[in-house]
Amino acid sequence: MAIAFVTVGELLFGAAKRNWGKAKLDAQEAQLKSFVVIPFDVEICRTYARLRVAIEAKGNPCADNDLWIAACAVRHSIPLISHNRAHFERIPELHLISEAPIKQPLLEMGEATTS
Repeated sequence: MAIAFVTVGELLFGAAKRNWGKAKLDAQEAQLKSFVVIPFDVEICRTYARLRVAIEAKGNPCADNDLWIAACAVRHSIPLISHNRAHFERIPELHLISEAPIKQPLLEMGEATTS
């Protein structure tokens, strides 16, 4: 299994912000060693730029860190597994795997439903 360098940063930030003790930090470090960390490279930057242009052209902004994580997956042609479907489902070229339910768009006022 692989994890994006950005995700590692987010996990370390969360631990520092919560002022984890040594035992919890050591457990986190041990768990991180079970993953391949996808490092930064110029092709990931190109992928990020291409994806950002595409989603902004459609009016679908995305949080920067989420887009960097998606760019890592797209650049390496690997699926992204996330329980946060809403953050990733609009990103083109991304193969998203999620057990989170697909949210249906709200109906416009007066729009009929079929049962």
